[in-house]
Amino acid sequence: MNEKQWVAFGSVLAGIFLTLFKLGVGFATNSLGILAEAAHSGLDLLAAGVTFLAVKISAKPADKTHHFGHGKVEGFSAFIEVILLLITCGWIIYEAVQRLTGKVAHVEVTVFSFLVMGVSVVVDIIISRLLYRAARKYKSQALEADGLHYASDIWSSAVVFVGLVGFKFFNYPLADPIAALVVSVLVIAVSIRLAIRTIHVLLDAAPAGVREKLEEALSQLSGIQSLNSLRVRHSGTGMFVDAKLTLDSRLSFVEAHRIAIDAERKVSEVIPGADVLVHAAPGQESSAKGRTKDKISEIMNGHQKLFISYHNLDIVHHQNSYLVDMHLVLGGKNHVDEVHEICNHIEQEIKQAYPGAKVNIHIDPASPADKPKN
Repeated sequence: MNEKQWVAFGSVLAGIFLTLFKLGVGFATNSLGILAEAAHSGLDLLAAGVTFLAVKISAKPADKTHHFGHGKVEGFSAFIEVILLLITCGWIIYEAVQRLTGKVAHVEVTVFSFLVMGVSVVVDIIISRLLYRAARKYKSQALEADGLHYASDIWSSAVVFVGLVGFKFFNYPLADPIAALVVSVLVIAVSIRLAIRTIHVLLDAAPAGVREKLEEALSQLSGIQSLNSLRVRHSGTGMFVDAKLTLDSRLSFVEAHRIAIDAERKVSEVIPGADVLVHAAPGQESSAKGRTKDKISEIMNGHQKLFISYHNLDIVHHQNSYLVDMHLVLGGKNHVDEVHEICNHIEQEIKQAYPGAKVNIHIDPASPADKPKN
């Protein structure tokens, strides 16, 4: 077993010890508060067992039928823990109300009553810290949920301890069932909070604040016209991010690829280890590119007597300048020197209008069907 599984297994052993210890003392003293804590620990034991199995299953890699891995098992295990918590609270509240409304129950508070609660608090502190530390290290929802169980035990054990003090030293028999009710309220509060988080995970809700951080990080990249879609989902310890970007249509393929790589890097900086997929699509032709194309067409039309026609004019914005590519149709009687002079003249005109531009002119011989074009 790895460290993650050993921590989960340790919580199972702790649950067995605390459940048996509390049951023994609870039945011996007939304390509802201690029995409520025994039920709480028994629930923790069952939850710890579910967590241990979930941690083992979620570690399995993706396969042909589970393309995103098995991480959702951890969220499902947390959901089972919520159901068990609520069922246990229902029984505790029912019994506590019965005793508060007249049901006679003889409670004997002994030194073991205080001992079991003191030991419970110590064990709960140790196990909850181990679980939280492992949950943060491995980003495990199941271990975090298990740690939440044991952390709630610390407060509920303290409440029961106070109830025992009230019963033993202040002769207040209602202190025990009242303590049991307080424990139930605490457990219900924990259950509701855990239920909301679990449902969010199972419904692929994006973690709070993550989308805003990703949008801010991606907005720092130049060449992105808009962020059309940004989807973030949890799957166990993993995070999947899917982004759709609209890029400036003037960018070359190499530049577009670089921006996509930079976008993946930015996402990984915000969410280390995330599985990132970036879709990049060109936007509509910008007005700047349209004006550039009109200007070059004006230059070509001004020298239409030098050639028969031109076609396939393509303009790409590249590193604050332009790459201009076109096909020029010349008559078959033109000499090589004349062709060179015509191409050089057109190239100089374009570079004069756009300093630093790179011009590539392809020469096509005229065919009988070719006619001069403006």
